[in-house]
Amino acid sequence: MAQLSTIIRSSLLAGVFTAAHLAVGAEDPVRIVFKNGPSIPASAVTLTVDKEKGDRFVVKTDADPYKVGQEIPFTSADHIYGVKPVAVSQGVVVMLTGKPKDAIKLLESVVSEQRITAKISGNFWLEAARTLLVAYALNGQAKECTDLGKEIAEAAHIQGIEPFASLGKALLMPATLKFDDREIALRDLTTGTLPADVCAYASFFRGNLYKKEKRNVEALEAYLSVPCLYPSGGLALMAVAEMQAAELLGTLNRRDEAIDLCRSAVRDAVGTTLVQDANKRIESLK
Repeated sequence: MAQLSTIIRSSLLAGVFTAAHLAVGAEDPVRIVFKNGPSIPASAVTLTVDKEKGDRFVVKTDADPYKVGQEIPFTSADHIYGVKPVAVSQGVVVMLTGKPKDAIKLLESVVSEQRITAKISGNFWLEAARTLLVAYALNGQAKECTDLGKEIAEAAHIQGIEPFASLGKALLMPATLKFDDREIALRDLTTGTLPADVCAYASFFRGNLYKKEKRNVEALEAYLSVPCLYPSGGLALMAVAEMQAAELLGTLNRRDEAIDLCRSAVRDAVGTTLVQDANKRIESLK
C-alpha cells in the first residue's frame, strides 16, 4: 500500500506539471506555415499529388496573401501552427469510457480534415489517426486497423510496423483467449523501447483486464502507471486513468486520495465531457 501511495503522489504531480502546458481558450484554425514566413489555414487548400512535377497545395479559398487557384510547392511547408482539435481529446474520453463507435465518428472527421497535414512537422493528424486506430480495434474493425496502420507508418516515415498497429493487434485478441495471453500481449507493449503513448494505452488496458478479474490492487497500479510513468501519453488518457484509479480507491475507503485524483482529472480533461463526470464523482466522495 505504501508503494501505491507513492505512485498516487507521483501521478498527481505529473498531472499538475503536464496540465500547466494546456492552452485554454478558443480553438484556433490549424494553419500551414511556410518556410518563407506566411501561413494559410489548412482548410483553405487542397493537396495535389504529382510524382513528376512534385506535390503542391492549391488554394481553394482566398487567404491573404494567397489567392484562389494559386499553387504552393509542398516542400515549402515548414510546420503546423494552431490548437489541437478538441474532438481528438473528446474522442479519447468517449472511446475509453466504453463508446468506441461514438469515438470513431468524432475521430474520422478529424482524420479526414487533417489528412492534408499528415506529413508536415507538428501536425495533429498523427495523434488523431493513432487514436482512431485504437477505437477501430476496440470496435473489432481489424481491416480498418491494418489499413490505417500502414497510412500512419508512411506519414511518420516509420520503417517496419507502426507501434500503434501492434497495440491494435493486442486489443483485437478475442475475449475468449486466456487472461494470461492477453495480459502478456499488453505488458510487452509497456517496454522502454516503445513510444510513451503506446505504453500509456497498454497500461490502461491492462488495468481494465485486472479490474474485470477483480484483481483491484494490480488494476490500480496499472491505471496509475499512465500518469506516473507515461504522462506524455496524453492528458485525456491520463484523466480517464485517474478516474478509474479513483473509483478503485473509493472502494477501499481511501476517499481523500480518490478525490485528489478526480481533481487532477478535472485539470487534465479540460474541454471534454469528463470534467463534469469528475466533478460529480468528487461530490459523491465527500
